[in-house]
Amino acid sequence: MNDRMKNFWREHSLSILAIAILSTWIIASQFTDDQSHWGAFFNNAIADWSGVVAVVLATKYLYEKNSRESNEPPAEPLDEPRWKQFIIEHSLSLFFGITALGILILYINLDTQTKAGEITGNILSEWIQTIGLILLTKKFVEIRSKE
Repeated sequence: MNDRMKNFWREHSLSILAIAILSTWIIASQFTDDQSHWGAFFNNAIADWSGVVAVVLATKYLYEKNSRESNEPPAEPLDEPRWKQFIIEHSLSLFFGITALGILILYINLDTQTKAGEITGNILSEWIQTIGLILLTKKFVEIRSKE
């Protein structure tokens, strides 16, 4: 493997592997009965690993001011409007909040007894949990825990 590939792998291995695991659960769910234990497991795993992929990718590029679990936003440029700085400083919670709203709208319009409805409900739960964790880490801390 050349240096460029090694660097790419070193910089993106977590997201690549998380996406590969999510893909495995999606493929496996296509070959199982939703009413079986394995079907329920795969459907739940899809939601859980969707959350993992979203958190891994979102925390690479987005920020949450005062959250110990997030990168600190870049310093406030003097010529930036306050609303733009607010969006930058809270882009992580805004991303999960806006996408949770979209997932909620989708979920409301799906039959909860179908595979898509069940998975979408689980993803919505995962997103709400993530938003809660982001907001909680702004004020609360757990000693010796980075995540």
